[in-house]
Amino acid sequence: MPATPEPRWLTPDELATWQSFSLMMSRLTAALDTQLQTESQLSFVEYYTLVGLSESPEWTMRISTIAVFVNAELSRMSHLVKRLEKRGFVRREPDPSDGRYTNAILTASGHEHLVRAAPAHVETVRTLVFDALGADAQRMLKSASDAIVAQIEKA
Repeated sequence: MPATPEPRWLTPDELATWQSFSLMMSRLTAALDTQLQTESQLSFVEYYTLVGLSESPEWTMRISTIAVFVNAELSRMSHLVKRLEKRGFVRREPDPSDGRYTNAILTASGHEHLVRAAPAHVETVRTLVFDALGADAQRMLKSASDAIVAQIEKA
């Protein structure tokens, strides 16, 4: 029977970094969600769904693609798109290139709501993230984030 490799435990410094990073991720997401809910009546995931659609050609994206974009399960994304559709922010249509898929299309009303929501959200991001960091720390944060994403995609 092959020996089980020893776990690569975190050093005290690594553990402190991980705990700080984990706390930052959860608190930042919660703060952004609270701001969006309070000022725009959108959840964090709803806002970024509208953003993704607004940046897509013809404001259209497959629901399965949006799920990847916002890191949500397909069933959750389907329910979220239905809620946005009830609010008049998106509409759903079969994908004309493959009817097995459903597209979400950002409506003019959804785009207008996003345009109204964006300034306060960006100000919150600026206040919570960029105002806390100097230019060097911002570059380091981007570099570290890019490296972590690359490592995740490699795994």
